[in-house]
Amino acid sequence: MGPVIVTLAGQHLASAEPSQLLPAREQMAFTLGFHIILVPFGVAFTVIMMIANYRGIKYGDEQALLLARRWSKVAAVLFAVGAVSGTVLSFELGLLWPGLMGRFGAAYGIPFAIEGIFFFLEAIFVAIYIYGWDRLPPWAHFWTGLPVALSGVGGTASVVAANAWMNQPGGITLRNGRVVDVDPWAVIFNQAFWFEALHMLIAAYIVAGFCVASVYAIGMMKGRRDRYHRIGFLIPFTVAAVAMPIQIFVGDVVAREVFHKEPAKFAAIEGLSRTDDHVPETLGGVLINGKLRYGLPIPDAASLLSGFSPATRIKGLDAIPAGVRPTDRQVSIVHLSFDVMVGTGFLLFALAVWFGVVWWRRHDLPRSRWFLRAAAVSGVVAIVSLETGWVVTEVGRQPWTVVGLLLTHDAVATSGNLWPFFAGAVVIYVGVAVGAVLVLREMHRRWQAGEDVAVPYGPDAVASTR
Repeated sequence: MGPVIVTLAGQHLASAEPSQLLPAREQMAFTLGFHIILVPFGVAFTVIMMIANYRGIKYGDEQALLLARRWSKVAAVLFAVGAVSGTVLSFELGLLWPGLMGRFGAAYGIPFAIEGIFFFLEAIFVAIYIYGWDRLPPWAHFWTGLPVALSGVGGTASVVAANAWMNQPGGITLRNGRVVDVDPWAVIFNQAFWFEALHMLIAAYIVAGFCVASVYAIGMMKGRRDRYHRIGFLIPFTVAAVAMPIQIFVGDVVAREVFHKEPAKFAAIEGLSRTDDHVPETLGGVLINGKLRYGLPIPDAASLLSGFSPATRIKGLDAIPAGVRPTDRQVSIVHLSFDVMVGTGFLLFALAVWFGVVWWRRHDLPRSRWFLRAAAVSGVVAIVSLETGWVVTEVGRQPWTVVGLLLTHDAVATSGNLWPFFAGAVVIYVGVAVGAVLVLREMHRRWQAGEDVAVPYGPDAVASTR
């Protein structure tokens, strides 16, 4: 994957944490945690929207067309919110982490430059797609939405490439601690790229599918069992239900890749203090004084899942030099987050299986009210799974910003006071979130009042443009 010179972990002992490290971490966690929720709607919601659009044109389904039109307006609002939160994140990289951008900006900036191109393409075609309702022929309008979906995928993959590079850096040559040569392809397609990108993209379809479906599940629980609500539920829920078993398989592959290539992170995931074989899979628990306590161990399971044998040997935290070993608190956060991610994933998988079995037998939705209740909360569960997955990725890399090359306390800003910037970011994000909710609520109110009942591409819609 290209040349890279790695600083020996044992030669770089941790020093006292800079005073700006805590506010920098808190601000990055807050803003990234906010922004990551919007990513699935830019990546997968647009695809769900186009499925409805395709169904409407292909089969003359007026309700599907109406859904596609309304969903496109929701997508535009969420795209605008994502643009604001993403822009703030871009500034934060230079403001909070000058050590990262100063030393490795020549490599780390490449995926973000590509992401910028995809972002502008997406913005352009979102505008064309929304403006094209009633103004373009049906199929011509449909195809203007394809670049929106593809740009979302490309942009997300680019950002994941940057994150993957921090986990497994490659494609650079260092001389006296400075980057003297960069191989862009090796930076983007680093060893962690493929499995991280695939894992994130599938997660986007799961989150967007369950979140959108949960809205219509709530409506159906309130007695709105018309075809509009059924299709509004079935299209996104089917997308999420199909993606869910694929994600279970991909997640297993990802965990095994981490076992082989990121042993420190894997030790944190397992909460494993010392290298051993016949390692149990411990559900729950926290690391206290180097020992995992209060968990429920499943004998030999971790070794069996990692190397298909109970005798598989797993490196523990004792294999990591003391100066760059994660703290007990960091390990506990990673371990518990991984458990929540996997647990919520299997809950969603069970819901998808429930839906699939009933649909296979009756070609209809499950009639149990408990199914609708579970579907109504599935969006929140999916978001929790997404957030905890990112916690595993980010905290699991600590104390490194770029594994083996740059420690986090060496990357953070060392001057000024970052707390006011954190407070400003919170104000901005809360304001944007409240504004978005108010706009979406007003749109929902108008739709319930039937203010846009004209069918896209239909006679009423054409007449309204004359």
